[in-house]
Amino acid sequence: MFDLTHTPDRRASDSMKWGKYAGRDILPLWVADMDFAAPPAVLDAVQQRLAHSVLGYGVPQPSQVEAVLMYLERQYDWRIQAEWLVWLPGLVTGIHVACRSAGGGVLTNTPVYPPFLAAPCRSDQALRRAPLVCRAGHWEMDTDALEAALLQNPDTKLLLFCHPHNPVGRCWQQAELEWVADFAARHHLIVCSDEIHCDLILDADKRHLPFARLNDDAAKRSVTLMSPSKTYNIPGLACAFAVIPDTELRQRFVRVMSGIVPHVNLFGLVACEAAFRDCEDWRQALLATLRQNRDRLAATVAQLPGVSMTHIEATYLAWLDVRQLHLANPVAYFESQGLGFSNGADFGAAGWVRLNFGCAPELLDHALVRLQQAIENVTTAPRA
Repeated sequence: MFDLTHTPDRRASDSMKWGKYAGRDILPLWVADMDFAAPPAVLDAVQQRLAHSVLGYGVPQPSQVEAVLMYLERQYDWRIQAEWLVWLPGLVTGIHVACRSAGGGVLTNTPVYPPFLAAPCRSDQALRRAPLVCRAGHWEMDTDALEAALLQNPDTKLLLFCHPHNPVGRCWQQAELEWVADFAARHHLIVCSDEIHCDLILDADKRHLPFARLNDDAAKRSVTLMSPSKTYNIPGLACAFAVIPDTELRQRFVRVMSGIVPHVNLFGLVACEAAFRDCEDWRQALLATLRQNRDRLAATVAQLPGVSMTHIEATYLAWLDVRQLHLANPVAYFESQGLGFSNGADFGAAGWVRLNFGCAPELLDHALVRLQQAIENVTTAPRA
C-alpha cells in the first residue's frame, strides 16, 4: 500500500539534513531525520486543518488527548490518565526541563544522545557518566559503573535514561528495566525516560515496555518523554509530550516550563492525533523497510576490515566502531569519501560514527558502495 522505496528529493528544500552538505557530493546519513514522506493520513489531516485558514494559538483538543491515551493502551497496555500529560514542543525541551526541575546532579549512560550530555551543564547541574559495556557483541548497562558514578556525586537526583537506546540500538528488556527501577528506588532518583524511539522496535521477538509501567514506584518517580516525530517522520511539526503520573513531580515540571516553553505547534497536535489513530499500517510498512535496510547494512559492515557494528534491535540508527582504522578525525575522513555521519565524540565516544539508515534502499546501497571504497582507501588516505 505504501511505496517506501522512493523518497522526495530534499536537496533543494529547507532540509537541515540535506542542506548541511549543499553543493557537495556527500550523502547525508547523520541527523535522526528519515527521508520518507509522512504517512498519507497525517498529510491529509494537516491539509484539512490548513483549509480552516485561521492559524491562531491552538490548545490540545479532547480528541488529541484521547488519541494518545488510546495509543498507549493499545500499543503497550499502559493505561494513563489525561491529567498526566504535559505537552511539549519537542522532546529535547523535556530533557532540559527535567534537568532544571530535578534539583540536583544528573547521571546517565554513555554513549548517548548528545542533549543528555548538554542539558545538565546548561542547567548548572553536575553530570556523572557511567559507560555502557559491549560484551560478546551485545551492549549492556554496567551496573557497577552506575553505582560508582552515583557514589562520586551523592547529590544526584535524576537519571537520564534512553529507552530504546540512541545510539547503540538496544531495546531494554524487563529484567534490565527492573534493575534500573530498583537502583532508582534505592537512591531516591527521578528517572527521565526518553522513549521517542519506542515504536521503532525492529526485532520481531522484542517489545517495548515503558519504564513507568513496571510498577507503582517506577511510575511515581518517572518522567516519560514521547513523540510521534521519529516514527512518523514529522519532527518539523514540533509536538511531543511528557507522561508524569506523580502530581508533585508534574507540578514542579510545569513550573519550570512556565514562561519559557512555547505552546505546541497546532499542526503538530493534528498530526499527532492522525499518526496515533490512523497510521499503524504505514508504521508496519516502515518497519519492514527499516529491517531490510538494517540487514543490508549489517551484511556489508561484516565484510569490512576495521569496522564493526552490533545488532540494532530498535531505531533506524547504526553505531559503527571505526577505531581500528586509526583515523584522527573519522567524520572528516568519511566526508572526504562522500559520506556524512554523526560524530561519535558528540555522544561521548570518540572513534565511533552514527549512520542513519532511514532512507530509500537505493540511497543506502549507494552509501554502502562508498563505504566499501572508503575503507579500501584508508591505508593510502591522509589522516585528516
